[in-house]
Amino acid sequence: MRTEEIITRLFCMVDDKLGHVKKRKDANLHPSEIVTIGMLFSLKGVHFRPFYRWLKGDWQPLFPTLPERSRLERLLVKYEPLSVNFLADPQAESIIDSYGVELIHPIREGRSKTQIGEKGLSNHRWIVGVKLCWLVTPKGQVIDWGWESAEVHDQNFRDIGNAWSENSQILSDNGFRLSGRENAKWTICQRGERNDRMVVERVFSLITVVNHTKKLFHRTERHLHARFGYLAAMFNCLFELAGGKLAIAQFSL
Repeated sequence: MRTEEIITRLFCMVDDKLGHVKKRKDANLHPSEIVTIGMLFSLKGVHFRPFYRWLKGDWQPLFPTLPERSRLERLLVKYEPLSVNFLADPQAESIIDSYGVELIHPIREGRSKTQIGEKGLSNHRWIVGVKLCWLVTPKGQVIDWGWESAEVHDQNFRDIGNAWSENSQILSDNGFRLSGRENAKWTICQRGERNDRMVVERVFSLITVVNHTKKLFHRTERHLHARFGYLAAMFNCLFELAGGKLAIAQFSL
C-alpha cells in the first residue's frame, strides 16, 4: 500500500473516533492530526528527528500547519491519553505477556542519574530498559497495556489482567503464576499447552520487525509512555485496515 494511502486511511479512522474533540483556537493542528502523527511515528519506528524531517520534507502538504519539532513532541505527549479510544474490547479469553525493550547498552548503565529502567532479563538475555506488557484478544488486538522497569517480575503486571478478569479468562505463561493462590480467572499455560496463546508472540514479533520497538531511544518517562500509547493504538488501527488479520507488515513506511 502506498504511503499516502496509509496516512489518509489512518487519519480517517482517527477522525471518526476523535472528531468530537475540539481544536483549541490558537492551535495549529487538530487533535485527530496529532494522534495520527503519533501513530505514524510509532509505525515508522525511527528517532524523532529523522521522523520529523521525513514528515515535513515528504508530507508537508498533508499537514500544512505542522509546528516546530520540539513543539510537536510536546503535543504528542499531551494528546497521548486519546489513544485509549483505539483499544479493543475484551473477549471471552484474553492473552497476556511481557516484552523487553532495551533503552541503552548495558555498558552505559548508571552513567545518567535520570536513566529510565534497570538491568533485567528478557528472553534469556540481559537488557537495560523496561518491560512492556500487552493484554490482547485471541486475534491479536490490544485490550490494555502497561510498562515497568526491566528488573520487575511479570507478576507485577497481573493488575492489567485482573482489571478485565470479570469479563475474560486470562491466559498467561508461568511468569505470571502465583504459587498456591492462583485466581480461577487465570489459566497458566505450561510449555506446549494452548498454542492459541502464541498469538501474543506473533504480535511482539511484528512490532519488533515492522516498528523496531525492541530498541528505543527515549530518555524521559512521559515520552516513553506516549510512544507505547500510540504504538498500541496504531497496531489496532492497522489490524482493522488489514481486515482483522495480523498482516501489518504491508503497512511499513
